[in-house]
Amino acid sequence: MSELLTLMEVGAPVAAAGGGAAYLRARHPAAWWSTVGLPVSATRLALSYDAVMEACGLSVAPSRLRSFAVGTATRREVGPVPPRRGALRPTATGMRVRLRLAPGQEPADVVASAERLRHAWGVHAVYVHEVKPGVVELRLVGFDVLNRVRMPRRSGAGPLRVPVALREDASPFVRDYRAIPHQLTLGATLSGKSMYLRHLVAGLAGQPVALAGIDCKRGVELAPFASRLSALATDPEQAAELLPALVALMDERYDLIRARQGIAPGTPDEEITSDIWGLPEHQRPVSVVLFVDEVAELFLTACRKDEERRDEMVTHLVRLAQLGRAAGIHLEVCGQRFGAELGKGATMLRAQLTGRVCHRVNDEASAKMALGDIAPEAVGAACAIPAERPGLAVAGDTSGGWSRIRTPYLSLADAAATCDRYAHLVPHLPALAPFRPAAPVRPAQPPVPLAKLWPVAD
Repeated sequence: MSELLTLMEVGAPVAAAGGGAAYLRARHPAAWWSTVGLPVSATRLALSYDAVMEACGLSVAPSRLRSFAVGTATRREVGPVPPRRGALRPTATGMRVRLRLAPGQEPADVVASAERLRHAWGVHAVYVHEVKPGVVELRLVGFDVLNRVRMPRRSGAGPLRVPVALREDASPFVRDYRAIPHQLTLGATLSGKSMYLRHLVAGLAGQPVALAGIDCKRGVELAPFASRLSALATDPEQAAELLPALVALMDERYDLIRARQGIAPGTPDEEITSDIWGLPEHQRPVSVVLFVDEVAELFLTACRKDEERRDEMVTHLVRLAQLGRAAGIHLEVCGQRFGAELGKGATMLRAQLTGRVCHRVNDEASAKMALGDIAPEAVGAACAIPAERPGLAVAGDTSGGWSRIRTPYLSLADAAATCDRYAHLVPHLPALAPFRPAAPVRPAQPPVPLAKLWPVAD
């Protein structure tokens, strides 16, 4: 009987602790990592670092001076030397540690061993980022951060910078219109493409920018944000009128820049500009972001008259993509498929869209349209996106880099409420005034009675 009581006294707390840890890991992975995963992984890394580096082939032979000094002082042979490790920096989702590479090593050597390091230290993933020549940073992620997306507090938001998703290494994915002026976003139905667009509109609503939209689905995607939009076209006919107005606005801004350049001789070089960002703040026009949803609808034609209208619209879009950056006009083109089969000008327009985001698509050809010309190795990752993970996408740019991202959930009502809250920030642009949509009428909430009425009993 005493042995049974002893077993219960010892086993019950152990079982409770194990069950609690398993529950935290399944339901609250961030809490599990902070209480259990981080101490275990940090201890494992500290104790096995030298052996793991040697097993992964990242240790190098010691220098002759080191061998001579150690042999003279201790009379023992010096083993392989691993990369010098910095201090462990715990985070809410993992750990970070910097390594100083030995002479002759390169970051690609560490990248090739990332999967081995993940298994050796018991973490979800290991990512390698180059800090400077000879120094890399290991970002160890303790759990799948894309399963339940929670944006970090420091998201990097700023002027024309919108954090819209979370990367797989737990860093925020920021849509920076100053660095990447135009972007193409592809995705099949229910892939999360509309959620990505909502985050962009809601993030830009509170900034001093003009928002314009072309939504050929009769405005079902962008019409709820009409209170913050400066212009909205809901069919190809309206788009054919809006695009020339944007091109004319771009020409006006180029005239303003040219007038600034024609200043007197002897003016300091920093006052001579080639885009709106070099203009004085009181003369600088507001930036314009044009959202084009279902871009393929602008290319479809049924008769020769439609073909003429399409060619004109495509020409305007290509001009905006080629010249709009300096004038502060940015394109955000969305669609399910976008390739050469749409017609003349489609490939030329796609080549001007620097940023690429590919959600789940219906075929490999669509993934190649988005990523094949900038990051061919990302095509397979885009084709492997499961249908049960909406919002998951592969983001790349013309530098060749790519990463998996996922957009957090944002309801249409919350995004529309954000636009309503910042409706007073809509700038006055006479060129876009004819296309200003009417503010949507929100259903009024039923009044709440001040006193609770009770039925009278017979």
